[in-house]
Amino acid sequence: MKLVNTDNPVRAGWLIEQSARLDAAPYLSGAYEARKLLERLPRTEPLQAVTRQGNGIFHAGRVSRRWVDNPEHGVPFFSSTDILEADYSFLPYIARSVVEENPRLTIERDWTLITRSGTIGRISYARADVDGYACSEHVLRVAPRREKILPGYLNAFLQSQYGIPIIVSQASGSIIQHIEPSHIADLPVPRFDPEIEERIHELIQGAADLRTGFQESMQKATQDLFGSAGLPELADLRWPDKPRALGFPVNGISAMSLRALNYDERAREIQESIASVANAPLGEICEKGELERGNRFKRIEAGPGNGIPLVGQRQAFWVRPEERRIALKKSELKLVKVEDETILVAARGLLTEGALIGRAAFISKNWQKTYGFSEDFLRVRSGDPEISGAYLFAYMRSDASFRVMRSLCAGTGPQDIHAILRRQVPIPLCPPADRERIANTVRSAYRDRDEADRLEDEALRLLDEAVRDAAR
Repeated sequence: MKLVNTDNPVRAGWLIEQSARLDAAPYLSGAYEARKLLERLPRTEPLQAVTRQGNGIFHAGRVSRRWVDNPEHGVPFFSSTDILEADYSFLPYIARSVVEENPRLTIERDWTLITRSGTIGRISYARADVDGYACSEHVLRVAPRREKILPGYLNAFLQSQYGIPIIVSQASGSIIQHIEPSHIADLPVPRFDPEIEERIHELIQGAADLRTGFQESMQKATQDLFGSAGLPELADLRWPDKPRALGFPVNGISAMSLRALNYDERAREIQESIASVANAPLGEICEKGELERGNRFKRIEAGPGNGIPLVGQRQAFWVRPEERRIALKKSELKLVKVEDETILVAARGLLTEGALIGRAAFISKNWQKTYGFSEDFLRVRSGDPEISGAYLFAYMRSDASFRVMRSLCAGTGPQDIHAILRRQVPIPLCPPADRERIANTVRSAYRDRDEADRLEDEALRLLDEAVRDAAR
């Protein structure tokens, strides 16, 4: 149950302004409280006044989506959920001709992106490495006027506890909620001394730059692994270019599996390539570690500040998971906690091209301390001191590993990854010095990512302090 903030209770004047509306929604969402607090500030400006003139807040409009497999003929495309991703390596490609027909699909660095349909108010900051990417019509673009406001500062406000509730409160629609640019054009943006705004901007921009570096480092680590292992062709797999396995012979089939998918020729070719160089089975690497799905547990919702934040399959791949806390006894924490450098592979779902099953996430020390993880992940933890989790992840994040793990699926409804076949997956082993270098690249990338989170939190803290000090 959500309760009113006792430090700022609902006032009789609010009821009058809402035409004596007596349902709780407008008063408990936080939007009304945030707007009233912003009204007390000495200076605010409407959002439309600090964005580009004429088209500073807009969406692309509907388009006919034509997808392509070859990156040379397409542009990476963000859906409304993809803007939350930490690693952009898995984005689909929309045909370049579609973007040329509607240039409004293209986004630019330093814009703030806001989901506007379905789940409203999820916010992302366009990093330097996505300049020129395409983005769904279900996402609002907020393009700042640099001579009026710094983009990082504007982003910090929009994603703050003052911006998000007001944005979400503007939603309309009885079935699928949505917002239009006009709904947030008058959103009051607080203005402070240039030094404060510049400091907040620098923190947000610094976080974005670190996340760009994180992306580059992870791609470098995977390419380094395949190059050092003598398998450079696996670094750029081009899976859609391979002919579909519509009919093929299989020798040595057994009752362990009679499913054609588990013998897919394309996946077998990947495994045979890895088997031709130095390698070790995944089951052997994890013999003294872990290679099991999580245990089921009862999920009891907990309020803010209580319980433990739980991360599910979708949110494990986001920059920051959305808060969902569950109550667990101390003896039950082992059901959701994992060790440092554990790899979590999404292990339940359906085999559509955009589904997550088979995709791997790396759990650094910061996330390991903070979050619990659902039972739907396959926990992969090396038990071999010569093969670190960081090195193992440089392979398992690759498209080659993703396709192999998918080929091992079993089940009739939601799929799972076959418990015996996953132990037989070959993992390429580079020379020890190369393994250490690759692992250090991964660890450095995740230190940058954790530092980016810290900078973003600091920016939001400074903004909150500035708002509250000015409202006194």
